[in-house]
Amino acid sequence: MKSIVVLVSGNGTNLQAIIDACNSNITNGRVTAVFSNKANVYALERAEKAGAGAHFLDSKAFDTRDAFDHELMKQIDEYAPDVIVLAGYMRILSGEFVRHYMGRMINIHPSLLPKYPGLNTYQRAIHAGDEEHGTSVHFVTEQLDGGPVILQAKVPIFDEDTVETLTERVQNQEHRIYPMVVKWLVEERLTMKDGKEAYLDGERLGMHGYAQE
Repeated sequence: MKSIVVLVSGNGTNLQAIIDACNSNITNGRVTAVFSNKANVYALERAEKAGAGAHFLDSKAFDTRDAFDHELMKQIDEYAPDVIVLAGYMRILSGEFVRHYMGRMINIHPSLLPKYPGLNTYQRAIHAGDEEHGTSVHFVTEQLDGGPVILQAKVPIFDEDTVETLTERVQNQEHRIYPMVVKWLVEERLTMKDGKEAYLDGERLGMHGYAQE
């Protein structure tokens, strides 16, 4: 059984989607632990209900980001993780942390990467007059939101859309595609080579990840 560790900072809807998938079609993986840098977030309750370790680590207790990440790595490694999932984790990771889990750590970002890395992606897409937005699952590298894309989902942007309505539409797709990618990683179908390219079933994925018409 593969060990999945999830890092969160908030409500944890993507976490819940992964937990649910582990109870259905991810038959050889389970969420063993959830770590949050925020206290009293609902994601930690979700972890407890799922029987996973639920941990809050306070960054204010550490002098530097590196010191915080070093302690986080130490605690994560107690669960012997095969897969590290960032699910709304709102901290920039140190280089040491990223290198330690390189090739087995994934993130989901609310844009069609490489478009709109960073924050406020919904506002940026609406203000730019884009006709579509979406979400991207990618391997984590030291470049912020710059690791190779694995899978994307697109949604239309309507004239009447607000940040809230667009967010809801994108998150509905996130809950579909993130568990799928976790399953690929757990089943060892998905790999990263040289920190630059993602491969699924031995086939190199393109700039926008896996796509099937």
